[in-house]
Amino acid sequence: MRPTPFLKMRPAMMLRMSQTPRVAMRQSPILRMAVPKEEQSGHTVTQRLRRLKDIPVELIPLGVVIGAALVAACYAMAHKLTSDKTLRLSRQNKEH
Repeated sequence: MRPTPFLKMRPAMMLRMSQTPRVAMRQSPILRMAVPKEEQSGHTVTQRLRRLKDIPVELIPLGVVIGAALVAACYAMAHKLTSDKTLRLSRQNKEH
């Protein structure tokens, strides 16, 4: 079986090596722009409460569901820790 001309090994082309151009290292310019008003607001509690109006209405049900899940998880954990008599909260043997 003879190899086809396409599959024959061809000599690699000679790679031309050229020196890369030197680039001078410079500091980036300091940007002195005014900070937008939105990032400066929210310093006091009342200002932070006013920012709650910016939350989209579609996210309020999601917040309610996540809040309810957190309350239920905290209640379940507290109930388990206080009512389960088989739960070991401290060591039995103090020798070790």
